[in-house]
Amino acid sequence: MRVKPKKIASYLKPYWLYALLSPLLMMGEVAVDLTQPALMATIINEGVLGQNIPLIITTGIKMLLLVAVGGFMGIMCAYTASVASQGFGSDLRIDTFQRVMHLSQQQTDKFTTGSLITRLTNDITTVQDLVQSILRMFVRAPMFLIGGLIMCLTLNVNFGYVMLCSIPLQALVVIMMVSKGNPLFTAVQKKIDRVNSVVQENISGARVIKAYTQEDYEMERFDEANKDYRNTNLRVMTMMSSIMPLLMIIMNLAVIAIIYIGGLQAEAQAMDIGGIMAGVQYVSRVLMSIMMLNMIFQQIARGRACAGRIREVLTSEPAIRPGTSTDGKESGSVEFRNVSFSYPGSSGNAVLRDINLTVKRGETLAIIGATGSGKSSLVNLIPRFYDAVEGDVYVDGVHVRDWDLTALRSRISFVLQKSELFSGTVRENIRWGKDDATDEEIRQAAEIAQATEFIESLPDKYDGYIAEKGASLSGGQKQRMAIARAVVRKPSIIIFDDSTSALDLGTEAKLQKALRENLQDTTVIMIAQRIASVMHADRIAVIENGTITACDTHEKLMESSTTYRDIYASQMRNGGDIDG
Repeated sequence: MRVKPKKIASYLKPYWLYALLSPLLMMGEVAVDLTQPALMATIINEGVLGQNIPLIITTGIKMLLLVAVGGFMGIMCAYTASVASQGFGSDLRIDTFQRVMHLSQQQTDKFTTGSLITRLTNDITTVQDLVQSILRMFVRAPMFLIGGLIMCLTLNVNFGYVMLCSIPLQALVVIMMVSKGNPLFTAVQKKIDRVNSVVQENISGARVIKAYTQEDYEMERFDEANKDYRNTNLRVMTMMSSIMPLLMIIMNLAVIAIIYIGGLQAEAQAMDIGGIMAGVQYVSRVLMSIMMLNMIFQQIARGRACAGRIREVLTSEPAIRPGTSTDGKESGSVEFRNVSFSYPGSSGNAVLRDINLTVKRGETLAIIGATGSGKSSLVNLIPRFYDAVEGDVYVDGVHVRDWDLTALRSRISFVLQKSELFSGTVRENIRWGKDDATDEEIRQAAEIAQATEFIESLPDKYDGYIAEKGASLSGGQKQRMAIARAVVRKPSIIIFDDSTSALDLGTEAKLQKALRENLQDTTVIMIAQRIASVMHADRIAVIENGTITACDTHEKLMESSTTYRDIYASQMRNGGDIDG
């Protein structure tokens, strides 16, 4: 299923009612706040100076009631804005994650894991916070600006001259600082990408780091990335934080001007004390609204940078486009016709060149060759992790480009060289290969994978908990769990990408025997480094420098293939137990 890209703003549409109510409630709260200085002026002029205690009490009660109403509107505004922004963020995160799941391997490599993690977490959270601020502060600030200005002018027209001077100065400071900060916000997000990439690499490669005692080196590498992020972020924060003191200076100068003008007016008996106090409060509110707008503009600048990075993911069309076929002409067959392949963006020689190979249903084909000869690259073309550059690949008699990807991959089980397990129970990890697998099917798959013995030895057996990435299991146990997960699917084709390397030859021999007995109609393609692992296969393909130089049974290859004989002899000299 493909996710249709849409504008980020459209994710707010399902929450339009909350998004509409929030600014309306904020308008009510601001309207209440704007009445407070005028009421306070009444208390001062008519209550305090006029020594009218009943007026002070009644006006004070009125102010308290209005504050309560305004407070209730403020709480409801915060609630509705939160519902809208949280729903917006949740839906956006789901669609972005779904898009990531449908990216091809080459696109994932291009974005990098650290960057995708940042975009799914930090970037979406930043945009989500921006939405909440817009629904609340983007209404509050302009209303205070316009309402405060009007109320101030009703008190004294001369106060308008103060506004006329101070507001443009504040706006100029905000515009200058935000325009300089815009490019830096994008740079900050890229620095976070780098920090996340280093963290992700170190957590996933923790055992290797400890084995080679490279903790200090990795600490230095993290420290370098972290300092780079800190320094870039510090530049942004220093620039943006310098805005507030400048705005405060302008605001205080405006307040002084209001008091001075008001004092002259009071001395001329053209204005009362309460009006001056109200004017000061209105001017403060107007200029504070400029500061609020400054904060919003900062958030908008940061949010635009984050939204652009999210949009890059959402608009990335998968390089591997699915076809429409959901069923094959035959079952379990694989064919390569004149296939050549090189990894996207690579400038070197092709990894595979002019491959011609046919695997029949129920056949066991082994692939052997030196490291880097193209073995894994060849089998990666079968489930379309990558597409061939030249030539054609067929599965079940249908070109892989014509297959619906879900239909294609649902008939293939792939056991990777590195066993990937998930935190959860043994049962859950095996059932991950088939959602509706029964307990009996899970046990049968474990028996075929030679995993029953160690599973039964666990305190909770099939309900035993497996730590993240299978950290609580040995290498051989993890491989057998991964094999059980592949077997429970009962696929037409099963691919082992050097995924039995951690098994002893005796266990591996039992595994292959169980596969032959229980999955007779399943096509098995097995990559291995050991001759003992492949010598009993129906055929063995020998790959050299991206080309299949020989493909036959063990006995015939011993007669016809020099490379195969050299591998055999090398393992014999190194003490390899060829007979298992």
